[in-house]
Amino acid sequence: MGGDRAMPSSLCFDEESFDDIELSELSFSLDPTFNRRESKPDSCSIIDDAIEEVDETPSREHELVYEELERRISPNLLEIQANKKRRFNTYRDVLKTYDHLLQGSQSLKKEKGKILSYSPGRWVEKVGGLNLSNYDVPDTTTLLLIGPKGSGKSSLINRISKFFEDGIFACERAQVSYDSSTGDGTFFLHEYMIPRNSSSFCLYDTRSLLDNSSDNYEMLKNWITNGVRHGELILRPSDDSSLRTRLKHKARKSRYVSSRARMVNFVIFVVNGVEVLRLMEGNCDTLEGGKFKQMTTTFNCPYLSFKDDKPVVVVTHGDLLSIADRARIRVYLGQLLGIPPAKQIFDIPESFDPVTGLMIVNMLRYCLEHADKNLPHKNWLVKKVCKISISTWIYIFVILSMAILSIYMQYLHIGRSVKSKEKFHVDWHNIRHLWLE
Repeated sequence: MGGDRAMPSSLCFDEESFDDIELSELSFSLDPTFNRRESKPDSCSIIDDAIEEVDETPSREHELVYEELERRISPNLLEIQANKKRRFNTYRDVLKTYDHLLQGSQSLKKEKGKILSYSPGRWVEKVGGLNLSNYDVPDTTTLLLIGPKGSGKSSLINRISKFFEDGIFACERAQVSYDSSTGDGTFFLHEYMIPRNSSSFCLYDTRSLLDNSSDNYEMLKNWITNGVRHGELILRPSDDSSLRTRLKHKARKSRYVSSRARMVNFVIFVVNGVEVLRLMEGNCDTLEGGKFKQMTTTFNCPYLSFKDDKPVVVVTHGDLLSIADRARIRVYLGQLLGIPPAKQIFDIPESFDPVTGLMIVNMLRYCLEHADKNLPHKNWLVKKVCKISISTWIYIFVILSMAILSIYMQYLHIGRSVKSKEKFHVDWHNIRHLWLE
């Protein structure tokens, strides 16, 4: 903080060369074969590998998307150039996170142990003279997963669950669709404790978001304000009658909905990296009325933020992309959603390696820390009343009794005085002679 940090030799950049680098030189293309090229033996940095993937004749299609987004915000050419340089620096920082994960994978066991030993309220910040006893700490911290259809919410839950069960051959807990375009998806809320037999925190798999923002808004509002229940069927106003009938039939078969609602403590916004890249490399008009606009609207829904903390973003299906493309996606989403891509956007592919494991740990650490940070305070009036001792209650009762008795005695005294005055009668007729004499 505030000082220069030493970087590994594999991460060093020539700062003077930034002005000579056009962002178009960082144009990477999606590998249609979905195969990674073999890294050179002398290459010790993911950043070096990504830079080597630059095409000799780079396309500017993705740069047009950035520039179209910037023209609405900063028409000044100088600002556009500054934004380009800032974006390149951000891209470099995102690439550095992959190198840091690779170098820090040796501490995976230690960092994993911190998540396994977590209990709700563990990372509460002692600020404002408050401590853990001043907060309403839940029995289980609840993390809500949301995202469009095919974003990979259920697959992400399975990936996280297998990571903590130490077995890639462990049974998948969440139902996934082979093809998101034809699969049914998730219609019931499902609760998954992490790890399986723990009660410290849980992930909630939810029904996919739609392009209809009003449906999404009402659905998210209900989950955040009223809580989520395991096994609850989620119906939307836009569902047709045949779908409603089919879903209600499924609900009758299960006949189980948890009677306990869990309040959501933090939100994980899941997106499909392949889909995002496809939209980035498409027509710029996509920004006007397409999925990017809907993504931004949903992400900025006020119910998803806890005070100033916005949801964390997880990019899935990165195993189908190159490191360069995955970094580009995180940078673009950071600019689109207004969050730091290197710290709040996590790339979790469908691979089982230490780097991915450490990314899972970092993502959960971020979510749990911010969930504890935003725990609601206890009701101070109720708390103070509960702290009053029995002797204090007796003392208050005696004082009130004496006050009531005193008021009652005064009332009796006044009543007797009035009655005595009414009984006193002067017979003026018999004593009239006193005036006549």
